[in-house]
Amino acid sequence: MSAVRRRVVIIITAVHPPSAHFLPDAYKSLCQQELPDGWDWHWVIQEDGKSDEVAPYVPDDPRVTFRQGRPGGPGTARTLALAHADGEYVRILDADDQLPPGALARDLAALEADRTIGWATSRVLDLLPDGTTVGFDGDPDNGPVERGAVLDYWSAHDYRAQVHPATLFVRRELLLALGGWMALPASEDTGLLLALNSTSRGWFSSEVGLLYRKWPGQATGQAAHTDAGERDARMAVVEERARALAYFGWNYPSGAIR
Repeated sequence: MSAVRRRVVIIITAVHPPSAHFLPDAYKSLCQQELPDGWDWHWVIQEDGKSDEVAPYVPDDPRVTFRQGRPGGPGTARTLALAHADGEYVRILDADDQLPPGALARDLAALEADRTIGWATSRVLDLLPDGTTVGFDGDPDNGPVERGAVLDYWSAHDYRAQVHPATLFVRRELLLALGGWMALPASEDTGLLLALNSTSRGWFSSEVGLLYRKWPGQATGQAAHTDAGERDARMAVVEERARALAYFGWNYPSGAIR
């Protein structure tokens, strides 16, 4: 890998037509982010499929790249978007979600301060249709998340992690080494989170880092997402992958830290 660090945070968004009309809100939240001198963001929007319904909502901004591809689900779209992720860090942002002011700068500061930390997550508020927000009880303490801590909690709490995968901020090289997102119809982001936690230390910010929109059309609200048979299969492969990574002992950082 190149030793030259490109001081750019890549925002990766998978989108399909039903959620495209939320892109302007996501863009507004990006424009409110302030990064340290010398840093910038680049938003890569990858449509899951090829239609004429998404492009009209894509902002006209040189910091925004829009691509399309064969449909394969959000994990496939995000992984394809990595081809255009030319910065050192990657931040996930779903098309219907928003970043509160300061979210990118906090994650960046945490990983820049400690090169042994591979990824960061943050507190989430649900954004309800009436514009109000709801938080969660049980967030971990602000600070490092040790290897294996998320997997252990997730296994003991009905496959629910104490940190939210939709808030992931991760080193690009580490993300690539793990193969991007899992090839699953759902829970592909949970699979990535647990793989990261099996191989590297993380960070949790107790300040709000995501407004997670709740609306009738979101994928996690559909009946197929909670089908018991499929959910059990998804959770089984997610867990086995994470435990296999831990068993084989691969970890970040490995060797010299650049």
